[in-house]
Amino acid sequence: MAQLLLIEDDERVRSALLRSLRDLNHQVASASDAMSGLRAAVDHRPDLVVLDLGLPDLDGSQMLRMLRGVSDVPVIVATARDDEDEIVRVLGSGADDYVVKPFTAKQLDARIQAVLRRVGGAGPTDATVAVGPLRIDPRGRSAHLDGAALELSPKEFDLLHYLAARVGEVVAKRRLLTDVWDLPFGGADKTVDVHLAWLRRKLGETAQAPRFLHTVRGVGVKLVDPTDGGER
Repeated sequence: MAQLLLIEDDERVRSALLRSLRDLNHQVASASDAMSGLRAAVDHRPDLVVLDLGLPDLDGSQMLRMLRGVSDVPVIVATARDDEDEIVRVLGSGADDYVVKPFTAKQLDARIQAVLRRVGGAGPTDATVAVGPLRIDPRGRSAHLDGAALELSPKEFDLLHYLAARVGEVVAKRRLLTDVWDLPFGGADKTVDVHLAWLRRKLGETAQAPRFLHTVRGVGVKLVDPTDGGER
């Protein structure tokens, strides 16, 4: 059972989700605007926030940036907006996942469970992964490149760790959605594309000039050791 905060201005949608999520054994508080939602997130420290973008006082993406300044609580954005640029902006502002309306409570619950599993941390027996100048510590959920700490979102860390643990192996996007995003029935490939783009930026590379992350067109992506001859 998780302690959730639902920030949704549509009373009909909010009431339906409150009932359904409580029926799924979650404890759920709610807010109908950005500022009251921000106060509730800071004061009550929920396990996870479900955030609508179309709020009456502030756009949800603005509220997310404000929240990220004071809290690292996991956030799932629930939105009717499916524009790729908007998704990129939201993920860049610190969202851990997004789900596009309309969706069922069970679909949202699956996303909630997946995010909470990911942010729960790695087991104490997980060893540090080293790939050339890249060091990934799953116990501390930290990563360093050339000795400098990388500021990664929870999902960026999970994606990097997953690929680094399989260095040189081409991994299909559908497999990443299953194993990293915990979506056994798949999801949008652009979810992976967006996170790869943000991860590349933090690794100091681009898709056109890769250093660690190499795309194999039509197959997937692999992480390589740049000190071992690059692509293998």
